[in-house]
Amino acid sequence: MNPLFRKSVLSVAVLASGAFTGSAIAAQASADPMTPSHPAQVQSVPASADQPPPPPAPPPAPPPEDGQRVLHYDYQRQPNSYYCAPAATRIALSTQGKVVSQREVADKLGTTPAGTDSVDATTRVLNEMTAGGYETTEIEGAEADPQQEAKLRSDVVEAVDANRGVVANIMGTAVDTEGHRYSYEGGHYLSIVGYRDGGETMKIADPYDPTKSYWMTDDKLADWIAARGYSS
Repeated sequence: MNPLFRKSVLSVAVLASGAFTGSAIAAQASADPMTPSHPAQVQSVPASADQPPPPPAPPPAPPPEDGQRVLHYDYQRQPNSYYCAPAATRIALSTQGKVVSQREVADKLGTTPAGTDSVDATTRVLNEMTAGGYETTEIEGAEADPQQEAKLRSDVVEAVDANRGVVANIMGTAVDTEGHRYSYEGGHYLSIVGYRDGGETMKIADPYDPTKSYWMTDDKLADWIAARGYSS
């Protein structure tokens, strides 16, 4: 074979061999990033600083469809005949996680064996011992009128929705939704800790009555509070 021709053939063979070898390497390099056996190639890319923040938490769930809401509270019966205001105020405080003694509340209220002066005292102490928000509402007259009933209903719903138990100063006799009668001719304090029917019926935690709680319609409760008032 002509030496010059032989060198040309060898050169072509070497070039061809190099071309095939390079193609195989290139093919392998392009396949590696897609191969799960190379974890370094499938790591997540860090989030960009421009990425929007996560969405805010969803709002609290709305009240049940039946319009009923009852607060969690710690019940204690009053230990004597004149501690109804300290006991009722303590129940209302417990709806906000304030668990204190009746004696401590009585000292703040200025309670004596003659009782507690008025709901102005319960409003003051409730505001002192919580984040505030309580106001005194008086119902003048021997019976509540429709506007006063509506305000009581609105005030109770607003307070309970804000996790605030209500304290009411009542006098006389009233009947609950089960037909049971409760009579406090000398006056009494009790707590309102819930509502249903959109506020037309209210749940009472009575510090004197051993049954502890009962439901009463807003008109009957408003008449019970008449000539006195409530803290909400």
